[in-house]
Amino acid sequence: MSDNTVVDDLLAAITNADIPAMVFHDEAVLDATVPNWRYQVRTAPAVAAELAKWYAEPGRFQAVQRTRLPDGELVEFTLTWNEDGVEHTCHQAHILQLQENHIIKDTAWCGGRWPAPLVAEMQAAANA
Repeated sequence: MSDNTVVDDLLAAITNADIPAMVFHDEAVLDATVPNWRYQVRTAPAVAAELAKWYAEPGRFQAVQRTRLPDGELVEFTLTWNEDGVEHTCHQAHILQLQENHIIKDTAWCGGRWPAPLVAEMQAAANA
């Protein structure tokens, strides 16, 4: 979709559960909003380490939508992975600001990590 290869690299790293600090600018910031909390992490190694916790297991995208922005990309995705024998899903949006072909800021929103039984319950509620 784009020539933002660093975003391509980040998306591949998410599915491989291997987040390299090299995709982030030395002064990178992760501004994360997660269920009931918001926090920031600074520097490339710290951002990579934090995201490695988020994406600790290899996964696959059910959906990815990428929208080019003047200084980066908006990436929205639904990711599934297996954790302790149970399939999980998350839905996230990331505004990725780029500088010098590195991610300098990731403003992220995550709805949470949902095990398969909860995903089935949400789907049933949506179909009711």
